Amino acid sequence: MSRKSFPRSSSHKPSATPAANKAAVLHPRNRHQQRYDFDALTATSPELAAFIRLTPSGNHSIDFTDPVAIKALNRALLQNWYQINDWDIPDGYLCPPIPGRADYIHNLADLLAAANGGKIPAGKRIQAMDIGCGANCIYPLIGQSEYGWRFIAADIDPVSLASAERVLTANPLQQAAISLRQQPDKDCYFTHVLQHNEFLDLTLCNPPFHESPEQMSRGNQRKWKNLGKWDTPQESHSSESTPKNQPLNFGGQNNELWCEGGEVHFISQMMRESQQYASQVYWFTSLVSRQAALPALKKVLREIGVVQQQTITMTQGQKSSRFIAWSFLNAEQQTIWRQMRWQNTTRR
Repeated sequence: MSRKSFPRSSSHKPSATPAANKAAVLHPRNRHQQRYDFDALTATSPELAAFIRLTPSGNHSIDFTDPVAIKALNRALLQNWYQINDWDIPDGYLCPPIPGRADYIHNLADLLAAANGGKIPAGKRIQAMDIGCGANCIYPLIGQSEYGWRFIAADIDPVSLASAERVLTANPLQQAAISLRQQPDKDCYFTHVLQHNEFLDLTLCNPPFHESPEQMSRGNQRKWKNLGKWDTPQESHSSESTPKNQPLNFGGQNNELWCEGGEVHFISQMMRESQQYASQVYWFTSLVSRQAALPALKKVLREIGVVQQQTITMTQGQKSSRFIAWSFLNAEQQTIWRQMRWQNTTRR
């Protein structure tokens, strides 16, 4: 089955207090380092109070297996920390874990800073493109709020774009900085969306990592088993006896979570198409869910002749994630780029 939208992965394994665990090493600028302050969050978003429960250890939390509760938590987090009002998504669409999404943005800022004397290029002169913004539009919302960047937010799914438009309409500052664009071709990433006279300092993407609906179903079964919401001990764990249609706690349409060939195929095709836009983008990037996928992707980068590539590792709780970055610009072109686009735009 060909991909029908630019997808989002749902690989996050939630915990009641993800940032409170000593193993959690979020980016230093990530606002979600500590336990969720439910008093502050409910003061900002009173509807969250209906989902708060007392854990056996005596802490307040929510049921992280309940997609409605997760949506309410996300709405409160976005309003409290990023001043995003009336955030919502259609039922069944991917509801992203905010701390991990923020980490990608902050690490992208560091990627730019590393090429700019340690100073982060910020403000409206810096433009990024989210390949597959989804109904949640989370990366542009956080990136604009944290660094003032402008975004092109692209997706092939009109329902996703309509959802993102509703959120932007409720947030005029973000609406002025985020341009929603529909990709008409399921086999393209930049073509039809990025115009010939536009330049991007960054591209970002959270691709699908499952290769088939069956693989996605097995991953879903493992997640629910780990959360203690699957079979009882006396029941068989075979695929025939487990409820294949058990909903994902973080949601997601089928075409948000899998594509033929999985993430290696998806990112490889993106890399090959990026050659056509080599002079229009400083850094192309994409999340990579599996460490084992990196050798194949790095082989593609060698084949297409990139000048630079990096793999950045991120850690959230017990989970490690990463993104791969590549650029076709040589040293002279990078210097000219910084002089033309990044002067007087930085923050430490």
